[in-house]
Amino acid sequence: MEPYLVISADCHAGLPTEQYRAYVDPDQRAAFDEMLDARAQAAAARVSNEFADRWVEEQAEGLSGAWDGQRRDKELDADGVCAEVIFPDADAVTGFTGAPFGAGIGSTGRLDPTLALAGARAHNRWLAELCAESPVRRVGAAIVPVLDDPAAAVQEVEWAVANGLRAVMIPAMWQPYPAYHDPRYDVFWAACAAAELPVHIHSGPADHDEYGQYIGIYLTEVRWWAARPLWFMIWSGVFERHPTLKLGITEAGCYWANDLLWHMDTRYVGAHTSKKMNRDGIAGHLSMKPSEYFDRNCFVGASNLEVMELERRYMIGVGNILWGNDFPHPEGTWPHTREWLRKLYHDIPIDETRRMLGLNAAEIYQFDVDALRARAEEIGPTPTELGQVDDAANEAAWQHAKERGRFWLQ
Repeated sequence: MEPYLVISADCHAGLPTEQYRAYVDPDQRAAFDEMLDARAQAAAARVSNEFADRWVEEQAEGLSGAWDGQRRDKELDADGVCAEVIFPDADAVTGFTGAPFGAGIGSTGRLDPTLALAGARAHNRWLAELCAESPVRRVGAAIVPVLDDPAAAVQEVEWAVANGLRAVMIPAMWQPYPAYHDPRYDVFWAACAAAELPVHIHSGPADHDEYGQYIGIYLTEVRWWAARPLWFMIWSGVFERHPTLKLGITEAGCYWANDLLWHMDTRYVGAHTSKKMNRDGIAGHLSMKPSEYFDRNCFVGASNLEVMELERRYMIGVGNILWGNDFPHPEGTWPHTREWLRKLYHDIPIDETRRMLGLNAAEIYQFDVDALRARAEEIGPTPTELGQVDDAANEAAWQHAKERGRFWLQ
């Protein structure tokens, strides 16, 4: 019944955008000043002003944890979170704490490559400072705009390693550049694998030009765009060529993963619906089933899991699921994480809860678990606090689902 060691695999940090000016290369500062005006206009058209005003007013003190390290630790302590993985763009409401030039989670191949690199470097410089304040507790994901020049992106990977950043994030949408199965990216995959830096696709961008005023279309598709690179990389043999490369799909849920694995595995083995297709085109680049690459090379930083996703965990793989509180975004569980955890995990077996809430992330990001134990003892919620008062009963209740697991492989 010891407290949980909780690691959020999806947090965000960033300066108020205008403060990035000091981190931007001098030759890009004029463009940076122009960008500030355009960003304000775009944000005003996207969000509910009523919600934004209320959110900022109610959470103003806590929101400063987006850039203030001491305040950040205080907010995470209150949420019971021992450690975190940090992505850019802390303000998901007004957009005023985002990486310069749109280089953050909304980055796509349509950005000017020079400005995308300038914005990424500015954020990474600041993020390295934030993580250096508390290296045991913080893992920073460097923004790496790989699309225009993969060889140059390798230099950013080397910079990230030298400056203490332990993960990378690349754009979800590559258009008009070649897709991620193209061999031109192999030098980048190799560099990330050699440095043991997990590569991430974070949800955010989508095909906005087609949606018009219908935000519901965006909400329906945005997670699909984040997950899409995964099947490009599995089917094309990227993980066959780079067996130690890790790919994480972050803040895109995981409700889609079990259906995806079922679909890919059954097509790989030659299901009735795909038997007319050329076998070499399906399986010629692979030596394992798609789900085996998923288990070995991929994971899902699902952020705030929902009940339906937890019910599917044996098909997805308990070891592939990472929880996050999405601090300080309003769609996450902060500042009410303890209540959310009790609501969602009260009937989940304790050992599985430990893995999804922290131990899976500790392994992938190489957190020093021993160094975090003392913090967990002070702030971590206990199984009792989550309502897990009869673990044997919970184990028994889920036994059938556990045995059924990936039923298509049985």
